[in-house]
Amino acid sequence: MRKHTKGLLALLFSSALAVTAGSSSAGAATAASTTAAASGARGLEIGVPAYVWPGDPMLSGLQTATPAASIVILNPGNGDSAFTPAWQAQADTLRAGTTAAGGHTRVIGYVHTDSGARPLADVEASIDNYLKTADGRLHVDGIFFDVVSRDCGTANSTRDYYYTLRQYVQTAMNAIDPAAPELVVDNPGTAIADCYLDPAHRTADTFVTYEGSYADYTGGGWLGGNVFNLTAGYYSGASFDPSGTSFWHLVYGVPDAPRMQTALDTAFARGAGYAYATGATLPNPWNTAPSWGFAAETSHAATLG
Repeated sequence: MRKHTKGLLALLFSSALAVTAGSSSAGAATAASTTAAASGARGLEIGVPAYVWPGDPMLSGLQTATPAASIVILNPGNGDSAFTPAWQAQADTLRAGTTAAGGHTRVIGYVHTDSGARPLADVEASIDNYLKTADGRLHVDGIFFDVVSRDCGTANSTRDYYYTLRQYVQTAMNAIDPAAPELVVDNPGTAIADCYLDPAHRTADTFVTYEGSYADYTGGGWLGGNVFNLTAGYYSGASFDPSGTSFWHLVYGVPDAPRMQTALDTAFARGAGYAYATGATLPNPWNTAPSWGFAAETSHAATLG
C-alpha cells in the first residue's frame, strides 16, 4: 500500500500561506458542531479507507456495522492488481449496507497518480480496471485518486490533469450505466488550491484535505482551512461546498473512543462532510478496524448536524 507521507511536503509551504491555524479543543469543536447543527447544516458521515484484501476482518466489520459507513475505499494492490470477481463480490456486499442517512454505502476504487506525474494512459488503465469488468456491470460507485498534487501547476496544468481524469471517470461510468451517479475523490492529504474547485474545472466531488495524526490534528498540524490561494492564504472553502460533501478528513493515531468523538466533532466543526478516525498508526493506519468498532463512529457522526 502507498505510504502516507504525501501531505508532508505540502506542509513546508505553510509558513508562507497560513493564517492562524490554532488548535481546537474538544469544547470548541463541540460548540462549533452545535452551532452548525442549529443552523440546519448537513451532518457528518463516515468514509473509510479499507486497504485490505477481500474477506479481511476489517471488511467483515464494515459489512455488519449499523449504521453502515457512507463510503468505503477498496485498494487492490494500490489499484494495480486486477479487480477480480472476488473483489467485485466484496464491493457488492459492502454496497448493500444502509447508512444513517438512509442511503447505501458507496464503494470507490483506489488509483494512485504520483502528484500528477503518472502518465494519463496509465491512470486511465487503472480506472478501467474497476469500471470495465467482464460482466459489463458497475461494482463501484467511483474512483479515489491518491497522491494528488495540491498545487495548480503552471497555467493550471496540474489542475487540468485531474480535471481530465474526472471527465474520464464520468464518461466511462455513463457508458455503462447512464443513471449511475459517479463519485470522484481527490486526496492531496492537506489543504488544496482553490483552482481545483473552480466550478468550470472542478476535479472531484470530494477532497481529502486532512490525512494525518490526531496529535497534529488537535495541535498545530491543522493549516487553518480546507483550501488556499496565494492571496487569501488558508480558508474554509465553504463557498465551494453548498452540499456539505466537499471535504473529508482522515485521522489516525487516535488514543481512545472519547477522543475518536473529539476527532469527529473537530472534523465537522472544520467543514468536513466525511471523516474517519482510527487508533492505528503508520506505516499503514488503514488496514485494520478501530478498536471501538465502526458502529461507534457511524452512530456518533449521525448525532452531528
